[in-house]
Amino acid sequence: MAALSGVPISVLDRSRTRVGETEAETLRASVKLAQQVEELGYKRFWVSEHHSVPGVVGSAPTVLAAAVAARTSRIRVGTGGVMLPNHRPLVVAEQFGVLESLYPGRIDMGLGRSVGFTNGIRRALGVEKDATEDFAAQVRELLAYLAGTQQNQVHARPGEGLHIPPFILAVGEGAAIAASLGLPVVLAARSESQVLETLDQYRTSFQPSAWALEPYVILAVTAAVADTTEAARQILLPEAWASAYSRTRGVFPPLQPDVPPEMTAREQEFFENGLRGQIYGTPDEVDAALGGLVRRTAVDEVLITTNTYDRADLLASYAALAELALPVDARL
Repeated sequence: MAALSGVPISVLDRSRTRVGETEAETLRASVKLAQQVEELGYKRFWVSEHHSVPGVVGSAPTVLAAAVAARTSRIRVGTGGVMLPNHRPLVVAEQFGVLESLYPGRIDMGLGRSVGFTNGIRRALGVEKDATEDFAAQVRELLAYLAGTQQNQVHARPGEGLHIPPFILAVGEGAAIAASLGLPVVLAARSESQVLETLDQYRTSFQPSAWALEPYVILAVTAAVADTTEAARQILLPEAWASAYSRTRGVFPPLQPDVPPEMTAREQEFFENGLRGQIYGTPDEVDAALGGLVRRTAVDEVLITTNTYDRADLLASYAALAELALPVDARL
């Protein structure tokens, strides 16, 4: 039996653009991917929030989530996540209230604490860099609107009284905030030692709440599966090069099919860093690596992100992961 057998797996899609592809085509492809992974038996399909990034068109996650939910029937749909400092908590409560009202029992509310990464973007959004310092208070206000316990005589309609599972994307102090509020947490698996340390702190300090009685951890992993180790590595190269390109030029580009045959020393360093901590290989290799990581961390669920130019390779990788983790009867 595969080491990953029975582990719930989900997908985080960033709506990455490709060279020669329109933004409309990218968004439609995200919706199509959600339909495909639903058929494979994945538990959730989450979309992200990025602003003014040339290589990413996932700028309005609740709008895109609505499109995904409308074209699927069983998979849970959510955000990974809405960057709460960019929005007013009441508006976010109302948006998720609309989603949950239209697609009851299928909506997840993933919340992050990042703001725009340049001064110009932050000004356009009407926030400052220190807006992240108010994240815990913003989450409390948002949850109060959903629970109907707010003190300002303002009501989220729809939203109030609806149970919309909240998740905190743990960056920096995010895990501590999630533990203090009794919320599930999403951790990135870049460094196992850091993950284990953060997990211990989260589980030890977790305070049960109406949203979660026990700690719940989703491990976010970049992974790729193919017939050979090198083929799986090739799947991850377009995103690694895009990362290196952005670090050396200040612009995050659309994915391209090939990486340059030669790189500067600085580009090569960022390129290799872009691959560090990612899991790739044959089905057996990924099962051993990812299954071992899940066992050592005792996480409840795995959230998979895979970005590559070729969408057929992308789907084949997700299908191979489903074969490892999901029983046949979990698929449509």
